[in-house]
Amino acid sequence: MQRALHEDVGPGDVTSEATVPADTRALGVITQKEAGVIYGLDAAALAFTLLDPDAEVDALAVEGAWREPGEVVLRVSGSARALLAGERTALNFLAHLSGIATLTARCVRELAGTSTRLLDTRKTTPGLRALEKAAVLAGGGVNHRIGLHDAILLKENHIAMAGGIGAAVAAARDYAPNRLLEVEVRDEAEIDTALAAGAPRLLLDNMSPAQLRDAVKHVAGRAELEASGGVSLANLREVAASGVDFISMGALTHSAPALDLSMILEPLSG
Repeated sequence: MQRALHEDVGPGDVTSEATVPADTRALGVITQKEAGVIYGLDAAALAFTLLDPDAEVDALAVEGAWREPGEVVLRVSGSARALLAGERTALNFLAHLSGIATLTARCVRELAGTSTRLLDTRKTTPGLRALEKAAVLAGGGVNHRIGLHDAILLKENHIAMAGGIGAAVAAARDYAPNRLLEVEVRDEAEIDTALAAGAPRLLLDNMSPAQLRDAVKHVAGRAELEASGGVSLANLREVAASGVDFISMGALTHSAPALDLSMILEPLSG
């Protein structure tokens, strides 16, 4: 957060320093301007309290709950200069993270009535992965691996470097027998090879709904199945109808539109 504030404020907010007396106090009210799920209140609060340690923050939204336009999200009182300096950084974090939570919630709604769970990916903003994945959780999604360290996902390039699916699975099992292991497959032949090697989860890469249905039928419960690639809110329900266990969507974190929020300040006396 310090880096984000420094990026915006730099050596000082010249506009506020020129026009707002140093001892002026204000109340800032952040309001939700469109329907969605709020996440990122702690980040927004921190932007203000780092600039004014005496600022008083009152978070009025329940993170993870669907809310309608016009509802107040957060109130903060403190140095007017500090509130003005922190406004954009606070709103940037809050709008971005709430956008992720909102898109996730919309996708989870599309999956209602199915057994398919929605996963995020590693397609996150550098430095913000923990916050963005927490926003996915707030929207009702499920975190996939946090990074390269906590699960094994054998993709096309790993398989090529290892000498094939069978060799890659064997090496992975030997190296980290207790890690989640998943293998990317592109067709029925690769599915059979991965199953024969004992892969417990298969990543069905860029398959059409018809191909996914065929894969689900062919695997017949011998491994968990994850659909990935080309999935959007528009076709999510159709993909889930194939019967896969998981759908992963990079768009949850790399393409979620920011939730529209605004902050209005009013001076406080005394």
